[in-house]
Amino acid sequence: MPHELNWFLLSDYFGVVVFAISGALAAGKRAFDIFGVMVIAFVTALGGGTLRDLILGIHPVSWVRDPVYLWLVIGASLFTVLAGKISHRFDNRAMLISDAFGLSVFTVIGVQAALYHAHVPAPIAVIMGIMTGVAGGVIRDIICNDIPLILQKEIYATACGLGAIVYTVFDYFQVEQGISTVICMLCVLLIRLVAVISRWNLPAFRLQHRE
Repeated sequence: MPHELNWFLLSDYFGVVVFAISGALAAGKRAFDIFGVMVIAFVTALGGGTLRDLILGIHPVSWVRDPVYLWLVIGASLFTVLAGKISHRFDNRAMLISDAFGLSVFTVIGVQAALYHAHVPAPIAVIMGIMTGVAGGVIRDIICNDIPLILQKEIYATACGLGAIVYTVFDYFQVEQGISTVICMLCVLLIRLVAVISRWNLPAFRLQHRE
């Protein structure tokens, strides 16, 4: 069990870092000051997990229990700002890639928190996985005055949902947790990256207006 908890915690830390980087990059596109960068990084990295914990009744929420999360966000923000000043290679693609990694990690974290800490049924765990993965990005995009990816034709929440379903199915058949975690993360990550590269989109709904 301690090994599983360490894996859970390290995965969460990694997700916080890559999502904080994607938030900082989004803030950089809008030329926010350093405080604004940290605010966007914070809500991107910790918004989904905070919402999940509040809904599931897990108190205190993760970053209140463990201040390391705050230091990770600050560190990732400063790193992104400094790296952005040194190199001009941080573009929209870098934000999409870091966002995809955060999406894959946080989907797993959300499902695991729902199943093992709140002991909710599998369908609720899937929803919590999606929420943990996408909510921070939604808040980031709204603050940055962008249309959230989840509301566009992007295959975004769909990737989270498919990965979360894979995890809950594996959990039902009692597949080893480490294997389930890796496969779920790869599922979300690959679907999201392939969708971005191949420009896969969900069909749009348009009402036909008659004259």
